[in-house]
Amino acid sequence: MKHLSWLRRSMLLLLLTMASAAVLVATAASSQAQDREQSGAARVDVLHVEGPITPVVASYLARGLADAQSEGVDLIVIQLDTPGGSVQVTEELMKDMAASDVPIAVWVGPSGAMAGSVGTFITLAAHVAAMAPGTTIGAASPIGPQGGELPETIKSKLQNMLVTMVRSLTKRRGPQAQDWAESTVTHAVADDAESARQLDVIDLIVRDIPDLLRAISSPFAFRMNDKAVTLEVANAIVRDVEMSAAEKILHKIASPDLAYILLALGLLGIVFEFSSPGFGFAGVVGAICLLFGVYAMGVLPANYTGVAMIALAFALFVADAKLGTSGLLAMGGVVAMVAGGMLLFDSPIYAVSQPVLWTTALSCGAFFAFAAGAVFRSQRRRPTTGREGLVGARGVVRTPLTPEGLVVVQGETWRATADDGPFDAGASVVVSAVEGLRVRVRAAGVHTTDEHATDSAESET
Repeated sequence: MKHLSWLRRSMLLLLLTMASAAVLVATAASSQAQDREQSGAARVDVLHVEGPITPVVASYLARGLADAQSEGVDLIVIQLDTPGGSVQVTEELMKDMAASDVPIAVWVGPSGAMAGSVGTFITLAAHVAAMAPGTTIGAASPIGPQGGELPETIKSKLQNMLVTMVRSLTKRRGPQAQDWAESTVTHAVADDAESARQLDVIDLIVRDIPDLLRAISSPFAFRMNDKAVTLEVANAIVRDVEMSAAEKILHKIASPDLAYILLALGLLGIVFEFSSPGFGFAGVVGAICLLFGVYAMGVLPANYTGVAMIALAFALFVADAKLGTSGLLAMGGVVAMVAGGMLLFDSPIYAVSQPVLWTTALSCGAFFAFAAGAVFRSQRRRPTTGREGLVGARGVVRTPLTPEGLVVVQGETWRATADDGPFDAGASVVVSAVEGLRVRVRAAGVHTTDEHATDSAESET
């Protein structure tokens, strides 16, 4: 009963604590909302996009746009730095941007950033387009899913569709901007921020987001749903909307370097697991890495010839370890793995960096070369188990050998015949040969011509 009473009090205390925490959170949220209402300050949400445009990025941006609309945010800023990505994913994202009731500004920054390929469309789809000094935009020519050239008919259809889209996005900016936007699709033209501003492709060149907010505040006006709109966001409350933990992990995985490493680790873990009995840590980690690698290959424009080359490399590594070819096959595996990494993303946008490429390939080759050496040494080592392992082992006479009797060797009782003797019970002997279920023994310390009979074996009594 005492234990039950203690449990009830504990549960009551926990419920009171949780209720108090909920009240405090609600009060704080209400207080912040009242402060915003009293101050009259505008609200700005900033979304950060760095890296390729993938389904994860599109989902993150769609969530950010929806939250901003439901919470009455005055302006959404997308900070953009991307080499490009999927056209289909970008089309869905642009639909979300077009349907937004909240103005959207895209800022390509900081200095050194780019709005490459479909990043150009995202920038032009915004109500306000801005870039930081030292940034670039353009190079929106369509490429194949494996980074190479598309078949002529498919390329022509896709190119015409993209030209129509990009001219529509720049219609309000005039014919000069439209012609430039078309050339980014047809001739992969790219320009810096200064040139883009001179062509009226973008609205502003600003160094950072505070500068952007000051620049687009009244009297600056922009068009939204065919209406002129002005904002007062110079002193706005700015909130950074980050990706969730799961979104960050999936987005980081969609990196050429990480995809290559994950594929290598996955194959390494699977090979190691199949070469040893049972199912353990290496197999679990290898399977997880391989699945993440496959996910990255599905998101990025993968060339599956590169994947096949990496698989061939591991086949050569395993063959070298099993056959003991003194590292010749392992060297071929390193070459195949480097070639696979180079072919994995055959695109000017996506490529595995040279340090990652060579470090991963050489590390895998070194690991399997070490494994091959261990196999070769084990093949040359004298057997220590089974019947061959009995030769040279010490034993103790259990019943007198005259010349036959029983001996105990390695904890087991054997029928034995003495090569020299007789031996009394308790005498120490050494196995000189194994004949079926019988052993031949000699006195300990006496050498024979049998090359397997050595006195260096461990004694077991």
